[in-house]
Amino acid sequence: MRLGDALIAEGLINEEQLQQALALQKKGGKRLGAVLVEMHLVTEHDIVQILSKQLKIPFIDLSNYLIDPVIAKLVPEHIAKRHMLIPINKVGNKLTVAMVDPLNIIAIDDIQLMSGLMVKPVVATQSDINKALQDAYGAVAQQGKLMDELDDIAAVQEGADDLDQLGDLGENDAPIIRLCNLVLSQAVQNGVSDIHIEPFEKELRIRYRQDGVLYNAMSPPKKATAAITSRLKIMASLNIAEKRLPQDGRIKIKVNNRTVDFRVSILPVIWGEKIVLRILDQTSLKVNLEDLGFEPETLRRFKSGIASPYGIALVTGPTGSGKTTTLYSALTSLNTIERNCMTAEDPVEYMLHGINQVQCKPEIGLNFAAALRAFLRQDPNIIMVGEIRDFETAEIAIKASMTGHLVLSTLHTNDAPSTIGRIINMGIEPFMVTTSVLLIQAQRLVRKICKECKFEIKPRAEQIAQFGITPEVLRRLELPHINEKNMFFYKGKGCENCNNTGMKGRVGVYEVMIMTERARDIILNGGSTDDIRKQAIDDGMLSLRESALRKSLIGMTTVEEVVRVTMGEH
Repeated sequence: MRLGDALIAEGLINEEQLQQALALQKKGGKRLGAVLVEMHLVTEHDIVQILSKQLKIPFIDLSNYLIDPVIAKLVPEHIAKRHMLIPINKVGNKLTVAMVDPLNIIAIDDIQLMSGLMVKPVVATQSDINKALQDAYGAVAQQGKLMDELDDIAAVQEGADDLDQLGDLGENDAPIIRLCNLVLSQAVQNGVSDIHIEPFEKELRIRYRQDGVLYNAMSPPKKATAAITSRLKIMASLNIAEKRLPQDGRIKIKVNNRTVDFRVSILPVIWGEKIVLRILDQTSLKVNLEDLGFEPETLRRFKSGIASPYGIALVTGPTGSGKTTTLYSALTSLNTIERNCMTAEDPVEYMLHGINQVQCKPEIGLNFAAALRAFLRQDPNIIMVGEIRDFETAEIAIKASMTGHLVLSTLHTNDAPSTIGRIINMGIEPFMVTTSVLLIQAQRLVRKICKECKFEIKPRAEQIAQFGITPEVLRRLELPHINEKNMFFYKGKGCENCNNTGMKGRVGVYEVMIMTERARDIILNGGSTDDIRKQAIDDGMLSLRESALRKSLIGMTTVEEVVRVTMGEH
């Protein structure tokens, strides 16, 4: 059915109005749909809904899409504008293209010929496509123009070795400033956690870390390395003349009307200075313990441990495993008007209302140990120490926990049971450890499966055996309703929502070891880490592997993530 007939059939226009529109179409040469919209007889949305229904082609609301400039570049701008279309996604050899006229066979053939990809057309409104064209090709043009400008001035910038010379560059600074702003704002909009700027012999590489995995973002001209480094140092209030020593600083900018902090670390390497920026976005901080991914029983154990008025609770795990978020969430749950909460951090990552936070400055003698001593004269109820790194900090923290204060802190260990050995190796007596430690929690982060493209996989018998999934284990995981017949693993196919990775976001896996009388006896008798672990499991602790396995069985993550993150765990 032709568009006009379809609109009549739907009762949106009558025959007389259609004839008027057709007459205007002959004079102006525009599409019938565009003429009807100009006559205010129908809306663009009416047109695309009719087309979608008649042709059985999906309608896409482009206002919900962030068009990737890399995907947009697969079709030249002049062709996209001529045919009123925009590429929005690529999966394998299929290119999804939003079109005003999905029956435009010439346009589809042109794109398939130049890209070597199969085109899957979808319908979108003309105004949405116009805006998407402007945004996508504007970003492509902006980045291309920026790189050209950088090429032109890079040689001059490279020769600028100090602040005075850089200050003399004048208008040549503009492309560098725009590039640095683009790198930072793009990272925030894409939900990135870290930015890596890495100089090598013949290239400068910029990578983003998203959901724990690094990927290439862009490669500016190598000769612009010095200028980009200097610009970021200036933004972070660092010494741009110092290129031999590591430096740390902070950058604060506004992105989409919200303030975002960047923690900046600069490290001298062979070919220049490597810069890593950790993004600290206050709006992304989860401060509710229930939102972090704890298993029900594990969360109950953790909450009961930190409910004690005194003692020490330790959170352990590698860098970037979410320890700070867990500590902040615990602090927020404990922060009431009756309690005086104080923290010593290096650096202070997020500002928490109602909590007294101290930024440690080791260069002037304000380290964790000095801050802790001062805290004890401030009538505290709850103390958080960013990290226990040495004997002095450990001793003061443990003594504070034994004199009526609840102390929260972190340690870098692989799992909860091995933390005991780490503290004793620092020089703390075993009896002080058993007297003061309430609980030790270890954690990791696993990537979550994209909800939009998740599908089930029936596990093979050897896979079930490999992961040691037995009825007893399922009872421990609080999944008694699952058995071999109704058990599934899950994966993501890859879609627009997850940038074709099948994974989107991360969630924690946890093990919480409560210090029981039997565990204390093993520690005092010089028991091994394996002895402590066995007793902790007997006392009800779910291991990191079990926590991750539970999340794979309920469809939150994949078994590949379970193996990747808990490799070597029991």
